[in-house]
Amino acid sequence: MTAQDRENGTAVRVAAVDCGTNSIRLLIADVARDAHGSARLTDVVRLMRVNRLGQGVDATGRLAPEALERTFAAADEYAALISEHGATRIRFVATSASRDAENRQEFIDGIRERLGVEPEVISGDEEAALSFTGAASVFAETNGVKTLVVDLGGGSTEFVLGDSTGVLAAKSTDMGCVRFTERHLRSDPPTEAEITVARADILDMIAQALASVPLADTDRLVGVAGTITTVTAAALHLPEYSPEAIHGTELTREQIDQAADDLLRQDRAARAALPYMHPGRVDVIGAGALIWRTIVDRVDELTDGRVASAVTSEHDILDGIALSVAE
Repeated sequence: MTAQDRENGTAVRVAAVDCGTNSIRLLIADVARDAHGSARLTDVVRLMRVNRLGQGVDATGRLAPEALERTFAAADEYAALISEHGATRIRFVATSASRDAENRQEFIDGIRERLGVEPEVISGDEEAALSFTGAASVFAETNGVKTLVVDLGGGSTEFVLGDSTGVLAAKSTDMGCVRFTERHLRSDPPTEAEITVARADILDMIAQALASVPLADTDRLVGVAGTITTVTAAALHLPEYSPEAIHGTELTREQIDQAADDLLRQDRAARAALPYMHPGRVDVIGAGALIWRTIVDRVDELTDGRVASAVTSEHDILDGIALSVAE
């Protein structure tokens, strides 16, 4: 997509920032519409930094000073890139950790100072809708097919059921790889007792989602975010992390169970040695893998085996944010 496209009004360059519990990500993209009015993203910059903003939030209810420092350092880097690439519209979205923190105003003020925009601490429902919009690009639009998108983050997990008309039902739960590592999986590797308690908590969270989202109506399961893409990389035995190899991959329940169980039961040194493992996920991927495995198993059971696999999407809430900016 050229500068001429933007000058002609057929495309706009936007910047989207997704600040979650474990990572902060930037997407600078050109957004254009085709003849049917559908928006199309062309990446200019896609970047992720592990900031662990949610460090200790589950226990203290506050954002730690060192977590804020890491987040502000990433924001400074992103501000420079946004200026360099000439994005004309910016949206900064913050999710679970900043929703929960009593000192979130310090975070909001710091981001505004660096990026010149007010960070939006969005609700779980809006997070769910943006995740569905972003993930929808992984599958062909099929009338009547109900897709369950699961966005597994550091502090929360969103369950979003939708079809070609949009979101039908959604629920955000206080379950994520950072939160559940701190809450349950303190040993290295986790003990059987810790895993048992964590799994029971996960099933309780799924039951909460089930009260709002008819999971048994699912025709297709799509998983997004770093935990799920890493489990997929493990199942594929990739020699390095490759978004191209991961995006759109469909794995059976058995493949997901095996890969997730391997990651859960390894110690941190073994995980760190894996060629596709991001250093910022080493200590929390076990809890994330357990959450994803349990969700996939439960959806399989609730659908009586109709949905016994899951598709992984590299497109998620970040893409949804970028599209919303263009709107």
